[in-house]
Amino acid sequence: MKRVTILDIAKELNITFSTVARALNDHPAISEATKKAVRETAERLNYRQNKLASSLRSGRSNVIGVIVPSLHVSFFSSVVHGIEKIMNANGYNILLYQSNESKKHQARGIDTFLQSRVDGIIASVTLDTDNDDDAYQEIKKRNIPLVFFDRILETMPVSSVTIDDYKGGFIATEHLIKQGYRKILHTTAEQNLSIFKERLRGYMDALEHYGIPVDERLIVKGNFSLEFGRSVIKELLAASLDFDAVFALEDYTAMGVMQQLMESGIKIPDQVGVIGFANEAFGSLVSPQLSTIAQQTITMGEEAARLFLELNKQEKNNPSPKKIILDPILLVRSSSNRLGK
Repeated sequence: MKRVTILDIAKELNITFSTVARALNDHPAISEATKKAVRETAERLNYRQNKLASSLRSGRSNVIGVIVPSLHVSFFSSVVHGIEKIMNANGYNILLYQSNESKKHQARGIDTFLQSRVDGIIASVTLDTDNDDDAYQEIKKRNIPLVFFDRILETMPVSSVTIDDYKGGFIATEHLIKQGYRKILHTTAEQNLSIFKERLRGYMDALEHYGIPVDERLIVKGNFSLEFGRSVIKELLAASLDFDAVFALEDYTAMGVMQQLMESGIKIPDQVGVIGFANEAFGSLVSPQLSTIAQQTITMGEEAARLFLELNKQEKNNPSPKKIILDPILLVRSSSNRLGK
């Protein structure tokens, strides 16, 4: 069956090819009556617009690339939901890529986006991304709008949406202190990302604020995961190092901590309180329910999308980076609520 083209619509209506093309692209020079006639004829003839040809003519694809470390965690899938909501409402589709915490995969995803002629990229970087990363530098070199969320490259002048990780670390630790805990373990990351450094800084400042000495033995670095949480507790118990609470850098590590505590016969929260970070979906489903810090994920995605739309209206050669910092939200559940408050 022959594919219907713009020329077929033009012949049907006895108007020029360019008039049909401009009508389909909602050009202001074309009357509403002509636009209506073109749309109705296109529908009747079952015309399907060649999006590639259209994007080549207009220089726009109405597609943006979104790159995330992993959709295995609900944090990133929730942010993507927020991005998609705003972008779809503004006539854009998204092309989604998982880096799986691999710098090599991340570079491949960015290359795919560039070859697909996306109108912009919204990204959260992998753990091993450095500030002079070639793939992200290539995006900037081509003047393609770029927005970071959650994990950013601090030295790159790029608009971003993040949570106040310092405040999150402070209020998580403060909550444990107000529940009567004093020997608070903090699991943090080996990687040098600002989000983890800021959570650690908030933890240390909260201890200092409430007159509790920082014990370096209770700050443990590792590759965050369920197994990391379990191994930390095993090692501390084997070393007979005294602690009565755990502030984990994220919820999967916190879940590992709880599993190992329960296997070791330690009661949560009576003997040891636990709080995580990120508000993963499983936190409210386990027993005891996991206290955590919510990161306003839907809002983060929506704000990242709005930043892109703002950037797209600016002169690409002279972007003015905008930093949006969202407030963390303390969610107190049974894993740390020793006093019932």
